[in-house]
Amino acid sequence: MTVDLIRQLRELEEEGARTTTAASSADEVERLRIELLGRKGRLTGILRQLGSMSAEERPRVGAEANRVKEALTALLDERIDATAEPAPAASGLDLTLPGRPRWRGGLHPVTQVVDEICEIFRDLGFTRVSGPEAETVEYNFSKLNTPLDHPAADMHDTFYLAEGVVLRTHTSPVQARVMEQFKPPVRVVVPGACYRRDSYDASHAPIFEQIEGLAVDEGITFVDFKATISEFARRFFGPSTRTRFRPSFFPFTEPSAEVDVSCQICGGSGCSACKGTGWMEIMGAGMVDPSVFENVGYDPERYTGFAFGMGPARIAMQRYRIPDIRLFYENDVRFLEQFV
Repeated sequence: MTVDLIRQLRELEEEGARTTTAASSADEVERLRIELLGRKGRLTGILRQLGSMSAEERPRVGAEANRVKEALTALLDERIDATAEPAPAASGLDLTLPGRPRWRGGLHPVTQVVDEICEIFRDLGFTRVSGPEAETVEYNFSKLNTPLDHPAADMHDTFYLAEGVVLRTHTSPVQARVMEQFKPPVRVVVPGACYRRDSYDASHAPIFEQIEGLAVDEGITFVDFKATISEFARRFFGPSTRTRFRPSFFPFTEPSAEVDVSCQICGGSGCSACKGTGWMEIMGAGMVDPSVFENVGYDPERYTGFAFGMGPARIAMQRYRIPDIRLFYENDVRFLEQFV
């Protein structure tokens, strides 16, 4: 029986070598591998007969089976390589060119400014909150003491989504929502997107970021307002930064003020960026109008407060000396990667 099994193994080796050499494709070679050496293949069928052999005969047949298996495996592997499809020709490919560098992700420069501003006000006791971008006319205008015949409420200034619903023109509606939900003391900052029918030019965009601030409590005065804004300016722009407050008008603050800081480009000496004045505007602000308190259920005889709104994109332009606000919105990686 030993001689018969060895003969079967050698016949299997010869037949396997012949059929493998004649195989013309990788799929055919793989089919032969399964047929010859697979779990249910012909070599396995021969080895099943070892169980009926004596202990003295098995080693000789087993050694021959291992030799045949190794020989066929080598032939199959060699034929697999020979029948593999060639790699696509690298015609015109210059392998000496440097590879394309990997782009690094990072926060947008305006987002970085928003986060830094909110962090400064967090240190001053303010909480960061948010509100809806699709806002009702009531919260966007009426509760903020802005009559609906005001030019800001006209369709040529505001995006109307439906009757009584607009894309918010400022983050100020969140003031009213917060005051209706919480009793004083209140100190919040509200970053978010705003929408206006502005022309798209070097200093305007129809969608822009704004940061609203509100502080309400008993006994808050204009002195507290000035001190808070001046401290913010020093922390953000530097300890030598000066601030000034110019009288202005906003429907929801009284008195109102425009806040300027010393020009960050020329240091206050006067340049084209600040139009020779040495000052650059950063926000509109003022003491909350008593009518706004009445609209949200606060007692204007008991509580006072201040509010402000600033454009972080404009502030980023000053910090990084960027002449055109449109650069922030064009998604040019060459520009944005400078801030990573």
